[in-house]
Amino acid sequence: MSVRPAVRDGLAAGLLLAVTAGLAVLTGQPLVFPSLGPTAYVLARTPTAGTTRRVVGGHAIGVAAGVLAYRLLAPGLVVTGSLPPLGEATLRLGAAAVLSVGLTAAGMVAADAEHAPACATTLICALGLLRTPLEAGGILVSVVVLLGSYRLLTRFV
Repeated sequence: MSVRPAVRDGLAAGLLLAVTAGLAVLTGQPLVFPSLGPTAYVLARTPTAGTTRRVVGGHAIGVAAGVLAYRLLAPGLVVTGSLPPLGEATLRLGAAAVLSVGLTAAGMVAADAEHAPACATTLICALGLLRTPLEAGGILVSVVVLLGSYRLLTRFV
């Protein structure tokens, strides 16, 4: 592989994430989260027809499934460190994680909105890391901003 595509794609992914990171710094909101990195990579490396539908749809399904699973099975709990083996909180969070990924996978296939990073988004929500309506909405705002940045970047590059 040539160095030129590697540098171009690396810079593109970094620039895409820089926009949401800048917004996170300006607002103090959690607008940068683990699944946004793979989404930036996918956009920089393998954009295809239907990208917007897949990316926004996949993350929206992931957020909905994750928040639903969290609210049903693990409200008030958050994974921030080790949990006791076989503890009730551990079991509830594990069940929320399993349910959220299952719902997300099924939902993405049914909606023809497959985007693998959305399975990380659903876990972020199901494990209580981003669970409030503001935080869940922030996930989708970040995804839309990332896509908008991608559209601008592809116009100039």
